[in-house]
Amino acid sequence: MKISLIQMNSQPDRAQNLEEAERLMLQAVALDRPDLIVLPEHFDWTGGTVQDKKNAADRVPDGLAYRMVQRFAAQHGVWVHAGSLLEAVVGRERIFNTTVVFDDHGREVGAYRKIHLFDITAPDGKRYAESETVAPGRELLIYQMGGFRIACCICYDLRFSRLFDRLASERVDAFILPAAFTRQTGADHWEVLCRARAIEFQAYVVACGQCGSYPMPSGEVRQTHGHSLVCDPWGKVVAEMDDGVGVLTVTLEKEPLDTVRRLIPMTDHRVALQRSKVRVAGSVAD
Repeated sequence: MKISLIQMNSQPDRAQNLEEAERLMLQAVALDRPDLIVLPEHFDWTGGTVQDKKNAADRVPDGLAYRMVQRFAAQHGVWVHAGSLLEAVVGRERIFNTTVVFDDHGREVGAYRKIHLFDITAPDGKRYAESETVAPGRELLIYQMGGFRIACCICYDLRFSRLFDRLASERVDAFILPAAFTRQTGADHWEVLCRARAIEFQAYVVACGQCGSYPMPSGEVRQTHGHSLVCDPWGKVVAEMDDGVGVLTVTLEKEPLDTVRRLIPMTDHRVALQRSKVRVAGSVAD
């Protein structure tokens, strides 16, 4: 299965972002003819105030971003894993950070709403408070194409191995992770976390990121890490971009999955520990 990752530098400008996403997808189709295209997190909108983000949110199914990707998939006969877009739901104050997957006829296969929300203060003092705008999702999504079972996750989900463990229990072959990792955290954690998840769960990790910088209303400039990459089930990085806009195309094969799983049969060895008792031994000083 051939996959093209679209690395973008999205801005608080929906029209510009959608035009750029379509341009890069057209480039991928013309040069590589992939079976599946993957867009990054927030391909439709990045930055802005809480109200800006709510105003930019799409209905699913509906909205400019949704319809653009749906139309592209149908016109070009290609599956699209549409990174994530901002999803509005009638009657809800907060929006969702949502992946939508389309098949090669433009039909919606499924949608995944990001579960783990990015509420941190980075080492440089920048505060990220995703939950002020976004509500967490509750359901996981796995879809099948080209003989592969593919699991959905988004950005900060990468740090939570229990989510990957649950997905892996459903015999997943590839995790697709649209992301907008910060430059600071990405420099130290992006590659090592992607490789760790591939090794732990003996599956491909396809991680498609935002790159470059974008402005906040306060004048603060935020930077994203880029370096979209693909890890094989042995944890080797088989392809990686730098920190610029572009397309990365790779081919996933079933043979490495079978080889690694035969060599180290972790599925057979994995023990369910949820109900195991924990003993804390030793004394505590006064």
